[in-house]
Amino acid sequence: MTRKQTFKQIETRYRKDRQRNALAQPGQHEFIVVLDQLKASYNVPKILRSAEAFGAAEIHLINIGVFDPGPSKGSFRKVPAKFPDTFSASYDDLVKRGYAIYLLEADGEASLGKVAFPQKSVFVFGHEEFGPSFDQRDFPEIKTLKIPQYGKVESLNVSNAASIVMFEYVRQRGDSQTG
Repeated sequence: MTRKQTFKQIETRYRKDRQRNALAQPGQHEFIVVLDQLKASYNVPKILRSAEAFGAAEIHLINIGVFDPGPSKGSFRKVPAKFPDTFSASYDDLVKRGYAIYLLEADGEASLGKVAFPQKSVFVFGHEEFGPSFDQRDFPEIKTLKIPQYGKVESLNVSNAASIVMFEYVRQRGDSQTG
């Protein structure tokens, strides 16, 4: 099979799952994940899978192209997705709904585990190499978080970081919302 044929198959699966996503229901937790210009091919479906596993309310996919939904193991159909054109559009929507917004950065101001997340929390993950698409100075209300690391590597893979953050949110909520 040629590369073009493979991409066509991926694109077809993506479009079908995106249509099915219209029927997705929010998970049992009120946190939202925002993926801001991530590389579509590798981390996006893995983060969708974790978002579904941890009961995310929804996920925002900003400027993310076609990706293979296969690694999400059906989660793209289960986690309600929004596709805002810009981070600013996503931000405005989330602020109107009363969400506290956290941006994950390797050098964030607060350390994960030392922040008590409000019930309505949003976790923003920027591009793996270039960071978020926006200038943080334009959004001073956004708090930055870091995951404590003790080795010499600069940062974690974004899908691993997203899973850790979602787990910490759910851990703080306790067992009262688990099935």
